[in-house]
Amino acid sequence: MDDSLWMRTIGRVAFLNCDPLFFGIDKQWEVLAAPPSWLTGHLLRKDCILAPIPAADYARHSDELILLPDIGICSRGEVGSVLVFGEVPIAEMNSIALPTDSSTSVQLLKFLLEKRGLTPHFEMMGPDLASMLDKCDGALLIGDRALEGANNSPSIVQLDLGKDWLNFTQKPMVFGVFAARKDTPLESLRLAQSALIENLRLFEHNNEQRNKVIQWAMSHSELDYERLDKYFGEVFNRIDTDHLDGLNEFLVEACGLANGAQFAW
Repeated sequence: MDDSLWMRTIGRVAFLNCDPLFFGIDKQWEVLAAPPSWLTGHLLRKDCILAPIPAADYARHSDELILLPDIGICSRGEVGSVLVFGEVPIAEMNSIALPTDSSTSVQLLKFLLEKRGLTPHFEMMGPDLASMLDKCDGALLIGDRALEGANNSPSIVQLDLGKDWLNFTQKPMVFGVFAARKDTPLESLRLAQSALIENLRLFEHNNEQRNKVIQWAMSHSELDYERLDKYFGEVFNRIDTDHLDGLNEFLVEACGLANGAQFAW
């Protein structure tokens, strides 16, 4: 990719949780949609100027990456889209299938199980609920698959990781962070981030814009308006000081990143 295209491409997670940031984004920006874990590779390879990536991936590549302030993918408790499914409670699961598309959810689940003194067998699998539960007692899913799984089979949801993190730490959880390479020109990052912030501002303060975002989300999901309206009150894209505290606790305690989050400005 030539430098001019890289500098006007923004990575977008291929889930609903970033729709408020990306709906109607200015056409000067190209959007590269991919699963969270794929976006980390795209970012490192200079396929895009910035991208929402798993917080655990930032910890793993913090020598090369820097964070953008104010925006992310977070919850204040129940998140609705990072869930463990199974026919038995967590404490009775001898094996749990883990998805291949998000490192944060995997790291967080292992941390929460360790706090309980539980040591089930883990198996990495493609994120398909039926095949995961055919092989293991439990299955961790994220994003749209988790939302749709809970919508279709609410009785087998055993754990919401956002809620469980809050119960253990008394802090909100940041699942995804917007990151960029450290060698990216600062002014270009400011321009890209400001486009996303403006969309978020409209979503937060303009009911018509919020309705349009929900209608857009309905067009590429199996969920109805009521569930999506609720979901966009469970997942937040604006990071406040409480979320920063939660992010740093996750990075330090669950990921072993001693210095915590480092921001571009």
